[in-house]
Amino acid sequence: MGNIIRFAPRRFGDERGWFSEVFNARREAAYGIEVDFVQDNQSYSSLSGTVRGIHFQRPPHAQAKLVRCSRGRLIDYAVDLRRGSPTYGRYVAAELTAENGQQLFVPVGFGHAFITLEPDTEISYKVSDYYDAACDGGLRWDCPEIAIDWPDIGTVILSERDLTLPSLADFDSPFAYDGVPMHMISL
Repeated sequence: MGNIIRFAPRRFGDERGWFSEVFNARREAAYGIEVDFVQDNQSYSSLSGTVRGIHFQRPPHAQAKLVRCSRGRLIDYAVDLRRGSPTYGRYVAAELTAENGQQLFVPVGFGHAFITLEPDTEISYKVSDYYDAACDGGLRWDCPEIAIDWPDIGTVILSERDLTLPSLADFDSPFAYDGVPMHMISL
């Protein structure tokens, strides 16, 4: 599936604040997200300008992700890594904030990355398969073939691992194109 889906679950507010169902399998199925999620992950970044990615898991433990920002602000990226896709190496981006409540569905076959725009930013995401270190993979955050237009927010903070990942030119994709070009749907 090449559809990256961006949506904001409804919030019910009153003088105390708000309540939201951040995941509802029936609602998400109506959006075209028919995935059995098996694990929830959360990431905290203390500094703005923190970049994580471009990450993915290879088959047989490839993961679809449903991503949201639970505190702060970030820009989330999905990169098409499906061999033979007409949108191979292209990306889409969405600003996710705790305030806007938007979520991004990233299908299997796509790399995932984000940059924090505020300090103390948290990202939460559901995944469709369990983490397996042997299947862990990634591409350089600044890969010239992908050419993500990162915001200019000063110093970028990266892990040692992210500094040593290969570029798209040196990547033999394990993901097959399913006939659906990458397309971001906003609901």
